[in-house]
Amino acid sequence: MSTLIATAERTIAAPAEDLFSYVADFREHHPHFLPPAFHDFTVEAGGVGLGTVTSSSFSMGGRTQRLRTRVTRVEDARIIEEEVVDRPMRTTFHFEPATEPGATTVGIETTWQPEGGLGGMLERLFAPRMLSRVYAEELARLEAYAASRS
Repeated sequence: MSTLIATAERTIAAPAEDLFSYVADFREHHPHFLPPAFHDFTVEAGGVGLGTVTSSSFSMGGRTQRLRTRVTRVEDARIIEEEVVDRPMRTTFHFEPATEPGATTVGIETTWQPEGGLGGMLERLFAPRMLSRVYAEELARLEAYAASRS
């Protein structure tokens, strides 16, 4: 079965350290730039960085599902990786210096295995593009959040 990928990237006029700290802090900062597709967001354990466990409802394409995630990898100011508990789905946030001084290119990428059957066929056709749009919105909201903090 093929792996699905959804991705978005944006260059933001803020240092990587600041953007990384906003994304890594699931208790104080991260909820402020989540798009409306994510709701009922809760931190279950930790709150900052490695080992943080969150849960939220995620709505897309008329379907809502409850997700639990765990942060499984952190490389300071470079990478935050989280996995969906009980599903082969991994999301990586990456932070790289941009060509503009003081700017950072931030990317979000999720890879996962689709479900089987008709639902899986529809997931393969529509979910990567729809999820990429959600991530583009999240990055735009992160940019606005970072600008409001400076």
